[in-house]
Amino acid sequence: MERNYTTQMDAARRGIVTPEIETVAKKEQMPVEKLMELMACGKVVIPANKNHKCLNPEGVGSMLRTKINVNLGVSRDCKDYNIEMQKVMSAVEMGVEAIMDLSSHGNTSPFRCKLTKECPAMIGTVPVYDSVIHYQRDLDTLTAQDFIEVVRLHAQEGVDFVTLHCGITRKTIDQIRKHKRKMNIVSRGGSLVFAWMCMTGNENPFYEYYDEILEICREYDVTISLGDACRPGCLADATDVCQMEELVRLGELTKRAWEKDVQVMVEGPGHVPMDQIAANMKVQQTICMGAPFYVLGPLVTDIAPGYDHITSAIGGAIAAMNGAAFLCYVTPAEHLALPNVEDVKQGIIASKIAAHAADIAKGIPGARDIDDKMADARRNLDWEAQWECAIDPETAKAIRADRSPEHDDTCSMCGKFCAVRSMNKALNGEHIDIL
Repeated sequence: MERNYTTQMDAARRGIVTPEIETVAKKEQMPVEKLMELMACGKVVIPANKNHKCLNPEGVGSMLRTKINVNLGVSRDCKDYNIEMQKVMSAVEMGVEAIMDLSSHGNTSPFRCKLTKECPAMIGTVPVYDSVIHYQRDLDTLTAQDFIEVVRLHAQEGVDFVTLHCGITRKTIDQIRKHKRKMNIVSRGGSLVFAWMCMTGNENPFYEYYDEILEICREYDVTISLGDACRPGCLADATDVCQMEELVRLGELTKRAWEKDVQVMVEGPGHVPMDQIAANMKVQQTICMGAPFYVLGPLVTDIAPGYDHITSAIGGAIAAMNGAAFLCYVTPAEHLALPNVEDVKQGIIASKIAAHAADIAKGIPGARDIDDKMADARRNLDWEAQWECAIDPETAKAIRADRSPEHDDTCSMCGKFCAVRSMNKALNGEHIDIL
């Protein structure tokens, strides 16, 4: 079928029901007309590059189910693309909606093409990472046009969304030096752009040539994820001048993208104390006019290396309940190492718990149905039904099997003291045998 629209946003504004819009409306139990209304004003995006032919489309917006992104990719110290593909397939099987390839070593293009050819999840990248690798040149030798051409390459290869650190400018250099952050810039892409500006004396190319980037994104229907270069990397830096000033600029860039029918997500913090998370979400919604918020955590404490999937899940649940639309998972390996397959699983499970808890709190249609089924299964001591409801049934089964009880209608913690068993028998008028 001939495509008579440029982007999903363009289609929504013109009243064209695309296959992607139709699919997302069914998934979200939302009338097509309502979904298109939200897309037309930028409050929902469907990242769907026209060259990603195997995509199973998803909508991202605060009034939809909270979505989860998984970061992966090779590095100089861990460069096995086969292992990364194992992580991809495992993540897809576990139901994540997006994969970001953050590879920083080797020939990245074949892996990226493999993802857009075989992976049904949304695919995201950070082109500035790939620039040094693609050209095999030091950062300060790259030109603004070199960076733009890598954005074009990723778009041509079928990437659905790109993180671009457009919001820092040469003014940011002075702010970082003046305000004396504890952690300075912890965004890898943000630090590369900052370093390039410092070494060359030039303006941020992703900001200076933003209109050219918008034309690329419009041509291939690539969603821009406006990267938060100044996101806080520790609690002490949360909600500071650098973060807020960048957010104001991201709001301006959001509006410029919408004028070209280009879809936008806005990335958010970082490390944030629990009492500041809700305020961060509300400020973003106001400044960025309801554009979907994609949060990296937030991590609610700085002292849990090895357990940052938990600190992130706490923050992610609060963020999503207060308007975040998209959670970037965090694994136990955060701050320590490239995550292995088990780390990826633990990060996904933690994020799924956070997203689901938030969806229940937000009243997303059907979100609590599975919890009610679990309650019925527990009341009936129906273990098989419980496995069907569980986020991670294999782990639940393994724990029960490892410490199996004497009687099937109990567990090894309570035995015949089980409250559920006793109540079932009492209400049925049966004798309750404890000893």
